[in-house]
Amino acid sequence: MNYLKLREEQLKSAIREDYFADYKYTLLGNIDFVVAKHNTQGVRTDLFEDDIGDLKSILWAEAKQGNSHDIYESFVQLLLTIGKERSFEHNLPPKYIGAFDAEKFAFIEYHDIQEIFYQNDFNWNVTPSNHDTKEFKQLHDLCQKLLEEKSILFRFKSDSAELKKFIRTNFKIMKDISEKISVTKNNFTFVFQKWEAAVKPSINVDWAKVNKAGIISADFFLADLLSRDNRSIKDNLFVVLKRKKYELAKKLDENGFLSYSSVEFKDEQKAYKEFWSIYKRPPQEEYWDYIIERRDLLVPQDIRERKGSFFTPQIWVEKSQQYLADVLGETWQDDYYIWDCCAGTGNLLNGLTNYDNVWASTLDKQDIDVMTDRVNNGWSMPENHIFQFDFLNDEFDKCPEELRQITNDPEKRKKLVIYINPPYAEAATTRTKTKTGTNKESVARNNKVFDRYGKSMGGAGNELFALFLMRCFKEIPDCIIGQFSTLKTIQAPNFLKFRNIFQAKLNSLFVVPADTFDNVKGKFPIGFFIWNTAPSGFSLISAVADVYDRNNDLIGNKSFYVPPEKKLLMDWLKTLHDKENEPIAYLRTLGSDFQNNGGVFLTLSPSKADFEQKKICEVTRNNFVNISCYFAVRQSIEATWLNDRDQFLFPNEGWQNDFEFQSDCLIFTLFHGQNSISSESLDKSIAMNHWIPFTREQVGCKSTFKSNFMNKFLKEFIASHSLNLSNEAQAVYDAGLELWKYYHTQTGAKPNASFYDIRKHFQGVNAKEHMNSSSEDSTYMDLISVLRTRQKALAQKIEQSVYKYGFLK
Repeated sequence: MNYLKLREEQLKSAIREDYFADYKYTLLGNIDFVVAKHNTQGVRTDLFEDDIGDLKSILWAEAKQGNSHDIYESFVQLLLTIGKERSFEHNLPPKYIGAFDAEKFAFIEYHDIQEIFYQNDFNWNVTPSNHDTKEFKQLHDLCQKLLEEKSILFRFKSDSAELKKFIRTNFKIMKDISEKISVTKNNFTFVFQKWEAAVKPSINVDWAKVNKAGIISADFFLADLLSRDNRSIKDNLFVVLKRKKYELAKKLDENGFLSYSSVEFKDEQKAYKEFWSIYKRPPQEEYWDYIIERRDLLVPQDIRERKGSFFTPQIWVEKSQQYLADVLGETWQDDYYIWDCCAGTGNLLNGLTNYDNVWASTLDKQDIDVMTDRVNNGWSMPENHIFQFDFLNDEFDKCPEELRQITNDPEKRKKLVIYINPPYAEAATTRTKTKTGTNKESVARNNKVFDRYGKSMGGAGNELFALFLMRCFKEIPDCIIGQFSTLKTIQAPNFLKFRNIFQAKLNSLFVVPADTFDNVKGKFPIGFFIWNTAPSGFSLISAVADVYDRNNDLIGNKSFYVPPEKKLLMDWLKTLHDKENEPIAYLRTLGSDFQNNGGVFLTLSPSKADFEQKKICEVTRNNFVNISCYFAVRQSIEATWLNDRDQFLFPNEGWQNDFEFQSDCLIFTLFHGQNSISSESLDKSIAMNHWIPFTREQVGCKSTFKSNFMNKFLKEFIASHSLNLSNEAQAVYDAGLELWKYYHTQTGAKPNASFYDIRKHFQGVNAKEHMNSSSEDSTYMDLISVLRTRQKALAQKIEQSVYKYGFLK
């Protein structure tokens, strides 16, 4: 059939009739096309918010009429729809997601893309159909290579028979409408969430106490899931199900006898039986190893942070081993010993070839059980090389004898590689730094390594990964360290004392986006460092890293610099303070690196907390030019994941006589989005808005302005230095003037409105009082678009001076 002339709804009906006639077609939020198994009888549905027929989906797909659409963009739109509605949290995910138009139909298995929905700090609240948002482009960049490699594409004209066969093979119709729901690697996290709500409350334990003992609800869930006839089929799980109770791992009591703890149900297994009447268990055996190995997806965030249960993506595991081979030689696995002392479930050791030279230790007994189970299922790791060990508390005499001999032997230590992805948690959080909370308990400071070295490490002593590195450097001298971590060892100002002690030689470094790691928040680089601790005494000044994008493509090199002591941009800002003169605004500032640029803005009404925490600098007539330079330096270069931790520095003196640079910064500051000055929120110490850069006559305002300060200041500054605005600055000024003029044609326009007030007038605010990103006024959108485009050109000009005058290296 020729689908080209069909509208979208007609196309969906035709595809449904031609290819999916044997399946139930249903609705699910804003997803265009949902194919489900028909299952509405014989099972309980009251445990769910939706009809279980809707939950047993086989396919969620995006539909587009015509044939001019990029199939991968259609996939991205579908992913944004699913992520925005969190469809997978309320419904069992399907086996496939898909995208089709009048010419073609493409599929990809859900489990291949499911981790996309768990990325941190991604704004899912955008319009999925708007392909011009930064979120759409970001997700497209993230997914494109995956979709190209994993998706299966059929063309209706040439592949119709193959498509029908694919559907018959993979979209099997249930013969028994009361068949239970299978648990797969697609949906086990969803099933766990439902289990936590339905079954967990019926288990007779004090969860606060058992969590402190390292036992989590996921261990009970796995005991249930991996069972047959109400008995766990894997005895080496940390928790096992034995008919009507659970048993915890056996251990020797004080008399040397094996003992175990048992846990019963509060309701004689009523909730348990109801829940597992819906789900089929155990899962197919092909999923067992995957589910156990990905236990980390079921671990609560606070426990992951404290114990470092971060699953290293396989692409970076392979990349790190490649770099170790480059540094140590192709035969490094035969020539060196390897110890992963925070191994988790051992995934960092995947792909190694000589496991006789490898040891794996971890804090948690559950992870030991997982690794042991992997050995029993074919992993080549010697079981006696896996051991429970608390690297931040235990002494090395608890290690296996052969490994202890290596750590004791100065020559063998030179052939020992400490190969780790250590935990990234720190004792101080944002709330503790802002004096609104307390330090995390049992994180960083509550261990023997901190007691030994923490005070001498300065701020680095708050970081778990830094404590791992320090113990390796101090107590396993001459070893090689291959470790994943943030770049704080190079870039963080509070790591100065750490760097003074940890004087190992950095042999190699590559960096990747942090959010490619599970459960890691933010847009910043994570690096893989190879250190040689033998030739100590190295003073790190800078490092050149290979840079890989999320698709494992090498995109270039970047230099990272150690910040000089007391020479950061914040140190320069301290020289600009003016406490003597009347303020015309306040600069709210934070840190000296890109990650904190969002906290740098101008305002007339700073918070009491910002004053108390000394995050405020008064802007006066005397320091206005210098503050504008500071502001423009911070905001002219876009923050990316790669430069996120780069430090702005104390500049050289060249900027002081570059008046064109200063005037560029003045104009840039006046029309920047972080200029949050509002005449509607005047501070009691500032009587009026001094930030209107035009005259009443220029903008066509019928009322006088309360302050003409800014217009006079600009004219005087330009005249006193015998200069004209640069072409880029003049273009921004002119675009701003057109915006002001249009505003003053509006009914109710206020004469003393600021740039922020004008934007708010047209764009409005949402329920959270945040300004909307766009306006329904097309003339305004044209004007603000021109202004933003010209502002970017001015920013590029300022950027050249940022490096020229040493604000950045």
